[in-house]
Amino acid sequence: MKRPSLSCKIELFCSLNPSEDPSKVKFAIDNILSNCKITIEKFSIKASSNDLQSLEKIHENIGSMNSQRIYRRTLEKNLDANSTWFYLNKQAAFAEKIAICEKSDESPLGPIKLVLTSSSINRIIDWLIDDEE
Repeated sequence: MKRPSLSCKIELFCSLNPSEDPSKVKFAIDNILSNCKITIEKFSIKASSNDLQSLEKIHENIGSMNSQRIYRRTLEKNLDANSTWFYLNKQAAFAEKIAICEKSDESPLGPIKLVLTSSSINRIIDWLIDDEE
C-alpha cells in the first residue's frame, strides 16, 4: 500500500535511566524513526515528526515480520478519538530490530512509546499495518 498523503503528528517518548548513555538511546530511536527531531532531557528523550515517511522502517518491519495482528490489536485497543499509541522494546531498537511490547514492563530498561495523532487515524493505522492480502 502506498504511503498516504495524510497529516499525522508522530511523537516518541522514552525514559533515560541513569545507567544509559543518551547517545545510545538516540541511536536506538534513529533505528526506528527517520527524519525526526530528537530532544534529550535529563531523564527522558523525545522525538517528533509530522511526516509519515518517518514511520517507514516500522511499516516495513510490520509487513516483513508478519506481525500485523498484534500491531492492529494494540493500535485499536489504545485508540482514543484521533490518537493511538504502542510500545517498542528499547534494547531491540538499539540492535536495529523493531519489537512491539504489549506491556511496558516487557522492555527491562523501559519501553519506547510511540504516539500517532491524526484526524485520519484509521487510515494511518490501515497503511501502517498494510494487512491487505
